[in-house]
Amino acid sequence: MRQSPNEKTNPEGRRRTESKEVRRQQLIDATIDSIAQNGIGGTTMSTVTEIAGLSLGIVNFHFKSKQNLLEETLLFLAKEHHEQWLEAIENAGLSAPEKLLAIVDAHFHPQICTPKKLAVWFAFFGEVGRRKVYRSLINDIDQERYNIALRLCSEIAAGGEYTDMPPRQVANILEALYDGIWLELLTYPENFRRIEARDHITGFLSKVYPGHFRMPGFNNGD
Repeated sequence: MRQSPNEKTNPEGRRRTESKEVRRQQLIDATIDSIAQNGIGGTTMSTVTEIAGLSLGIVNFHFKSKQNLLEETLLFLAKEHHEQWLEAIENAGLSAPEKLLAIVDAHFHPQICTPKKLAVWFAFFGEVGRRKVYRSLINDIDQERYNIALRLCSEIAAGGEYTDMPPRQVANILEALYDGIWLELLTYPENFRRIEARDHITGFLSKVYPGHFRMPGFNNGD
């Protein structure tokens, strides 16, 4: 983070800035916990501050309203996920299949794929009004991921001369699988572990692009 001239010469100012960021993150983390426990409807500024152990004045200072707090929480999750897969695919040494797998892996990373965070995603998916908010805030990030996946699928299909399933269809199915398996993990956690869930998607890719992806070991007995 670039420091202002005042922060460079004023350690106290820098500490205040850091303290604000810490408080802000505490409130976002508490909002995730509250939504997981109470849903969006049951989440209030009071439930958040109680979980965070902070005053109502602090949350009002940072976010002004419940709506702002909810939107900033969703943005935090989206950016966290975005950074997770973008950092991986920017590795110049990775092949197209490896980059596509990096996007898959990011969906099931232990920092990303947690019951509480999944509960927040689906809280926004599940309400008509919240879906509009979701699309207004996150659509560009989702579209970027989809476009990159489509490009990678096109590159893999051309390299392997695969013609059974168009790249756009593969990219669309991948998006549906991410959401569907996340919902399964949230609703029936006893049926899946994160790694098994990820491997189901890898298994799909191995059927579409058999020369570039290998069926996971738990399915073929390896």
